[in-house]
Amino acid sequence: MPLLDALHRYPVKSMYRLSPREAVVEPWGLRGDRRWMVARPDGRALTQRDLPTMGQIRPEPAADGSLLLTAPDGRSLRVPAPEGPAVEGDVFGNRFAAVEADAKAQLWIREQLGDPQLRLLHLSDPLARRINPNFSEPGETVSMADGFPLLAATASSLAALNGWLVDGGSEALPMTRFRPNLVIEGTEPWEEDRWRRVRVGEVTFRAVKLCGRCIVTTTDQESGERRGAEPLRTLNKRRRLDQKAAFGVNLIPERPDGVTGDALGTLRLGDQVTVLARGDRLPAA
Repeated sequence: MPLLDALHRYPVKSMYRLSPREAVVEPWGLRGDRRWMVARPDGRALTQRDLPTMGQIRPEPAADGSLLLTAPDGRSLRVPAPEGPAVEGDVFGNRFAAVEADAKAQLWIREQLGDPQLRLLHLSDPLARRINPNFSEPGETVSMADGFPLLAATASSLAALNGWLVDGGSEALPMTRFRPNLVIEGTEPWEEDRWRRVRVGEVTFRAVKLCGRCIVTTTDQESGERRGAEPLRTLNKRRRLDQKAAFGVNLIPERPDGVTGDALGTLRLGDQVTVLARGDRLPAA
């Protein structure tokens, strides 16, 4: 029986993860997932693609909307929930309205990341950013994640990939390299390629697209160091789909009948996972 083995959320895009035992699902992702990001002067997101060490800053959101940031040296800053006029954020060309954090937070981020022009932005309106209409229904939105509300990965597919890596003389890699929201155990390797609808505990999701992987997967999430060509080299050799190195599946939550608020349900470690519908292989691009 497939089960939910791990939950991860990333309060600030490309920073360190939190791994709770349960998490509320909202239409745009896990509650508190990627509602903040670091941006360049023109609003474009800065990620581990550009600066792998930013993953060493640890964020912790609070119930009052504030954010605690802790640097690798232990220095920390409490960032209040921002207020003010909208500015423009940009995640891979998808532009949306966001709000800047206060001046103290901007100085702290610039000092930590070594760039005097960076800004810390907050997505105060989760309806501001539409999902790619090629993969979504009208009105569906996403946080500051790359493109979709949630990313799921299966332990069996990682085991298959690690088998290829070890056979090729490389070391096995942890799931953290792929920065998923959900880790599911008890499936067959790569069966997620053909999922269409899947229920995890009390929440149902549409599986809409496989995830094309980037250089972030070569970054050790504990040290912030790039560690060579793997797993991208092997994924490009063994899992090259639609000209992408595919690993993991993007999910969009469905609203249960009778539920009108932001909370669609709560996921808990150990939740049963049921595949409700399958089809042809999902696109990776």
